[in-house]
Amino acid sequence: MSIKEKYALTDEGVRNVKLGAAWTAAANIAVFAGVGIIYMLMDAFMAHLTDGAALPDALPYLAGLAVFIIALFVAEYYAYYYQYGVIYKESGRQRINLAERLRKLPLSFFGRRDLADLTETLMTDVKTTEHAYSHVLPELYGAYITLGVAAVGLFAFDWRLALASLWSCPVGLAVLFGARSALQPMMHATRMRGLAISEDIQEALECVREVRATNQEERYLEHIRRDVDEAERQAFKSEIACGVCVNGGQIILRLGFATTVLAGAAFIMDGTCTFMTLFAFLVVVSRIYAPFDQCLMLIAELFSARTASARMRSFYEEPLATGDGAFEPVGHDVVFDDVSFSYGGAEQVLSHVSFTAREGEVTALVGPSGSGKSTCARLAARFWDASDGRVSVGGVDVSAVDHESLLRDFSVVFQDVLLFDDTVMGNIRLGRRDATDEEVLAAARAANCDDFVSRMPQGYDTMIGENGSKLSGGERQRISIARALLKDAPVVLLDEATASLDVENETAVQTALSRLLADRTVIVIAHRMRTVLSANKIVVLDEGRVVEQGSPDELLAADGLFARMVRLQRESADWML
Repeated sequence: MSIKEKYALTDEGVRNVKLGAAWTAAANIAVFAGVGIIYMLMDAFMAHLTDGAALPDALPYLAGLAVFIIALFVAEYYAYYYQYGVIYKESGRQRINLAERLRKLPLSFFGRRDLADLTETLMTDVKTTEHAYSHVLPELYGAYITLGVAAVGLFAFDWRLALASLWSCPVGLAVLFGARSALQPMMHATRMRGLAISEDIQEALECVREVRATNQEERYLEHIRRDVDEAERQAFKSEIACGVCVNGGQIILRLGFATTVLAGAAFIMDGTCTFMTLFAFLVVVSRIYAPFDQCLMLIAELFSARTASARMRSFYEEPLATGDGAFEPVGHDVVFDDVSFSYGGAEQVLSHVSFTAREGEVTALVGPSGSGKSTCARLAARFWDASDGRVSVGGVDVSAVDHESLLRDFSVVFQDVLLFDDTVMGNIRLGRRDATDEEVLAAARAANCDDFVSRMPQGYDTMIGENGSKLSGGERQRISIARALLKDAPVVLLDEATASLDVENETAVQTALSRLLADRTVIVIAHRMRTVLSANKIVVLDEGRVVEQGSPDELLAADGLFARMVRLQRESADWML
């Protein structure tokens, strides 16, 4: 596996890691050159003392040292630049690439992956790999290059001392990386425990009202404490195991220094080596060991980065929701032709569903909860792809169209409205980013937003809080409709758009909807039968199958499931406490 795949790097990131390693090696080798100059100067001086040779001319050596200092400064500067300068931008590129990948993935992917899991990958996993390729990889690969260059020089100088000096590097690294197969699963388990805590915290924040309302605080906190304790125990085991391996590797590395001293002392005793030669070896060897020492201290991060990068790669291994960028339908009839569907291979949600929602008409999907109504709407907009059969818009199979091109022709109003912590104006403008202020205000007025926006401190420039927390349900719904009006798409999907509203808000929203639905292909999902009695066509679903379809009058006359649902709701309307 290449470095790019191992650490989920971009091409630019791979280039910068390689440059960082090269300049790190250059800095280390520059030190060797400085040691060499000092060695030659000291050797000449020792020759003067012992053999009566003339004093060496210091000028060439001083010039060499000056060149060494300049070279070392340049090498260290660029090593730092490529390790901690430009390479930090790699995490930005990774996050952008992941976000772009997420944008092109089918919505089925998000149904399988938890939000906390995705957030952890985008933030924590990217940060983990960032630390590995800024602090560890250039140093480690630079140390490999340095070891190779130094080994050639040392073996050429004195193969006996070279062997005594360098044996510990490959042995220590072999021991450490040999233990990786045991350490990697532990690192993965630690990461998963940390992810479980993130999911617990997110769930607690999202469900805090429900937890308090049911007096489950203590039970829920106990669940979180248990997960935290498990994560702590797993992290402790991983740290101990990694610490033992790292310290073992460092001990073996240090033994090389000891064997160099012992061997050098023995060779000096028998006259086959000089003290200056041993001194030069010790200086060079210490410079070789230094980067390995730093890498070994951070090697756990390198192993963790492998786990993090594997999670990042899983994004790139997911199949994209590909399709033709050109979407040119003939009209906008939405046709379901013998469509079957199941979520992730589970129990089938739709089975051989066929119906047509015609342009210029309102088609209502009704039926008991879990009958597949919302699934039909999702398939029409290609939020998911049908398992069997064909869904088409204007004669074009939606599974063959790029989802962004397809959704330009769709306006969707959900029961659960998603708003951003922005102004009213900003939230409506999401329907069409290039809309003028006048167009945004016109859509807002058409959606009956003026009456509540006029009471806000800054009007349409008022910040509405996270997910519209400062607004009521009806107000949030009307902003969603204004957004859909501004988009002015030929196909409109309404999924229980008025189900949770009071009578006054429902009337205002329905008035706004009547403007949105004119002359479009409209698919409405509703549980309130009275809201669909004016539809052009009703499709009744039960257990994932179409059991009835036709006009409201036809279905009432047939006295089937739809007629029974209408009678039950009329009877419940008369029920009193």
